[in-house]
Amino acid sequence: MAFTPHTILITGGGTGIGLGLAEALQKRGVKVIIGGRRKDVLEKVCAANPGMEYVILDVASPDSITKTRDELLAKHPEIDAVMNNAGVQRPFDFAAEKPVELGFADNEIDINIRGLFNMCAAWLPHLKTKEAAYIINVSSGLAFVPLARVPSYCATKAAVHSFTVSLREQLRGSPVRIIECEPPAVQTELHDYMGAERGRAVGIPLAEFVSETMESFDAGTDDFAVAQAKNLAAVVDSERFAKTLEMLNAMHL
Repeated sequence: MAFTPHTILITGGGTGIGLGLAEALQKRGVKVIIGGRRKDVLEKVCAANPGMEYVILDVASPDSITKTRDELLAKHPEIDAVMNNAGVQRPFDFAAEKPVELGFADNEIDINIRGLFNMCAAWLPHLKTKEAAYIINVSSGLAFVPLARVPSYCATKAAVHSFTVSLREQLRGSPVRIIECEPPAVQTELHDYMGAERGRAVGIPLAEFVSETMESFDAGTDDFAVAQAKNLAAVVDSERFAKTLEMLNAMHL
C-alpha cells in the first residue's frame, strides 16, 4: 500500500534529503514537523514553507527525544509517522600515522545508531495505538558495500539496515509499517567535511533523489534503494535473503 501519513516528524529535516522530503510531503497535504538542533536553520525553513512546524531535537540525547515526544504529542496527538533521517558522516584513516580521532566516530554512533534506536523506542508505544502508522529509517547504499574512507559511517548504516529488518519482523501484524530508504550519495551538506563547494557536488541532485523516493513511497515499497544505491543493494540476493530470514526466524519464535 502507498505511504499515506497524516502527520509526520522528520529528524534532520532542516537540511539535505530530510528537507527535500519534508517539502515534497507537505506539497501532498501531509502535516510536516521537522526536528533538528539549529534553531536558525529550522526557522528559515518553516518561514519558507508556511504550515510546516519545527522542534529543537538532538537525537544523540535520550532526554531530548523523550521531552520532544511529550511536547509534540500534547500538541499533535495525530502524529502517525516518524522518519529517522538525522545522520552525520566523517572520514577516518586507520592507516595514517596520525591517531584516529575516535570522538568523531562516537558522534556518528550516537546520532546514526543510538539516536535512531532511541527514537523508535520512544515513539512506538504511541504509533501502535494508530490504525495505521509508519516508521521510515534512512540507511544508505553503503550499508551493503562500504566506502573505506568513511568506515564508521558505513558501519552505522549497516547497523540501521539490520535493525530495520529485525524491527519489521517484530512488528509484522501490527499497525506500524516499517520502511527503509537506502539513498546513494546526494548533493547535500553531508559531505561538507570535504569543503562545501566540493562536498555538495558529490552525488545525484537532491531533486532527483526526492522524485525517485516519492515514487517508491507511492508504490508501497517497504525496502528500497534509490538511483546508484540499487547497484550496491543488489550484491545481496534479495530472494535468498528473504527465504533465509523467514527460515531463521521461524526456528527461533
